[in-house]
Amino acid sequence: MIESIRIMGICGSYSLESANGHMINLVKEECKKLGCEVVIWDNEKNPLPFVGEDGCWEHPNVKLFKEMANSVDAFILSSPEYHGTMSGVMKNSIDWLSFDQTSGKVFGLISTLGGQSNTTTLNHMRTSVRWMHGWTIPEQLVMADIKNSFNDNGQIIDEKLNDRLIKFAESLNSNSLKLRR
Repeated sequence: MIESIRIMGICGSYSLESANGHMINLVKEECKKLGCEVVIWDNEKNPLPFVGEDGCWEHPNVKLFKEMANSVDAFILSSPEYHGTMSGVMKNSIDWLSFDQTSGKVFGLISTLGGQSNTTTLNHMRTSVRWMHGWTIPEQLVMADIKNSFNDNGQIIDEKLNDRLIKFAESLNSNSLKLRR
């Protein structure tokens, strides 16, 4: 019997109540339908120190983060776009990951922004994943005009984007099964 895929969501905002946290939760719900387990790192509850700070390598939150990363088959990275790139929170989270946690694992990428659609943040995250020897799925999600993207129930208004979110979850699962070590 094949064990279910375990996925770690990393939010590029401190709060999981943000649009990026919300996107990870929407993907989580779709992944659960496929039998996956999704765990989400909570930067608000367990903030990570900046890489390079004095004593940072022994910080208890770093140890928890690394333990969670060690336990998964795949990752979801969801970052707001700030000044044409991923947030500092996302970059710092990525910097805490190491090759032994990411090599050969699948990554799904999500970007949110207030204005028009843009893939710059996704490209920067994809470059980081490639340097960590990870595999990004071809499906990606860009949520532009974020303040007007959800209805009162928290669901995505654009049906085509919602369909893409479902395909995103399916791809995370199927590609993780293919690459599982």
